[in-house]
Amino acid sequence: MRIEEAINKGEFENLEGRGKPLVFEDDSFVPPDLRMAYKILKNAGFLPPELLAEKEIRDATDLLANMEDERERYRQARKLNLLVTKANMLRRSPINLEKHQVYYRKIVEKITVRKK
Repeated sequence: MRIEEAINKGEFENLEGRGKPLVFEDDSFVPPDLRMAYKILKNAGFLPPELLAEKEIRDATDLLANMEDERERYRQARKLNLLVTKANMLRRSPINLEKHQVYYRKIVEKITVRKK
């Protein structure tokens, strides 16, 4: 009843994000009993180690995508491998990088290591 009245008055016309898709956070890797606590901490500006590790992996992947120097790309790929290993050690199950695997594989294939 109140919602219908608000719609008729046009109170929903100028809402922020109107017409844009909702963005849902993927918290499937957080145990269900900890999700609310993690959400509260995140809203307060704190990230649990698992989420921080995932953010670092995303940042390293993005950085790797824009590198042209072969040596730097190799170093960044090694760093990315280390971050994934670290993230896997923090979690109960291995981190899911399926969304990045195809891209990651293409980057690794482009890297050639020259022997001195």
